[in-house]
Amino acid sequence: MIREAKLVSKKFDIPNAHTLEVAKAHGAYSSIEKLFEHLPKEITKMVKESGLRGKGGGGASAGDKWELMPLGSEKPSFLAVNCDESEPGTFKDREIITKDPHLLIEGIICTCYAIESNHAYIYIRGEYKAFQDILQNAIDEAYDAGYLGKNIFGQNYHLDVTIHRGAGAYICGEKSALLESMEGKRGHPRLKPHQKESEWYFGYPTLVNNVETIASVPLIVDQGSEAYRAYGTEQSPGTLLFAMSGHVERRGVYEAQFGIKMIDYINHYGGGIKDGKELKAVIPGGASTTILTADEVMEARLDYESMRAMGSALGTGGMIVMDEDTDMVEALKNLLEFYHHESCGQCTPCREGSGWVDTIIGNVLKGKATTEDLDKTLEIANTMNGKTICVFAPALSDVIVGFITKFRGEFEEYIKRGNH
Repeated sequence: MIREAKLVSKKFDIPNAHTLEVAKAHGAYSSIEKLFEHLPKEITKMVKESGLRGKGGGGASAGDKWELMPLGSEKPSFLAVNCDESEPGTFKDREIITKDPHLLIEGIICTCYAIESNHAYIYIRGEYKAFQDILQNAIDEAYDAGYLGKNIFGQNYHLDVTIHRGAGAYICGEKSALLESMEGKRGHPRLKPHQKESEWYFGYPTLVNNVETIASVPLIVDQGSEAYRAYGTEQSPGTLLFAMSGHVERRGVYEAQFGIKMIDYINHYGGGIKDGKELKAVIPGGASTTILTADEVMEARLDYESMRAMGSALGTGGMIVMDEDTDMVEALKNLLEFYHHESCGQCTPCREGSGWVDTIIGNVLKGKATTEDLDKTLEIANTMNGKTICVFAPALSDVIVGFITKFRGEFEEYIKRGNH
């Protein structure tokens, strides 16, 4: 029996919950009074004790990240909310900004207060224009109500929120590339520092967090860290909005606590495999995570540690379900075309490797490849892994290796047919 857990999605089914009037009637901004009863550093401590982890793919401790922000400085600092959401199979953040945008705004207020920032940017992917309009209307309502702007909620605290629209580049979901884009430059990931530090926006300390991460903060401020820890596992507390697509009866976004079995999630929320067919594979956390076979899915649990132990990752929770009729060669080719197109081109192993493997798998489909070509793709994947500035190439490497090693027979069958 799955225990329902709606911490972020509790207003999703309420009509017009994107408006301030309806959102307030159902508890929106209830955390703010308690927020101003605490010092900023106390809010960060509360978030750290809750075990909240970043929900944009990395899964790092949110509190640890917040602690890197300097307090008491006369120089400005910033919050950048990552709503780029370009990962194939991922569509959870748009549910928040369209169905409960005031929860995100409330989370932004809590977060900015904690890091002593007076300006937040929401970086939203260019294709989300219709969703951006809903979010902007909510921001306008918050300004009119005195929840944003000067002396918000009657306190001596000022906060402005600005939407920054991207131009459709997948790489800008990477936090440093996102900031490069916000600065008006090409969206290239930055070299990583030698030690842990904040990100930087025009030379000023900046916190970058995913939409769902920020939307999880009001509950913690309002009810305390233990209220969040009441869900999930010891190492992966709380919940995640999983976006389920592919061959299931009920595709959609469903919130579940960490630690539940993947197959139970698919059957309970997704209604099982579409048309009663057999499960073949699942990409568990968005297209950049290693594919799992049906046997692995039966054992998998939806938390960071379990996914890592299986050689995959929870990622953004973008679960792509594939049935028995799925052609794995075509599926990989589809993904490779995307990554080949979206490589920013800054690093040679990524720029050249993504195109090279795309070409080889294309030849497999055309019956013009050999088994040596399959081995060559694994060599290329190894060259791409860990030898670039960002994790784009290593993630793609894992995708390539997962498909070819776990479903090699299908690739070899194409090769055999092409040689006859």
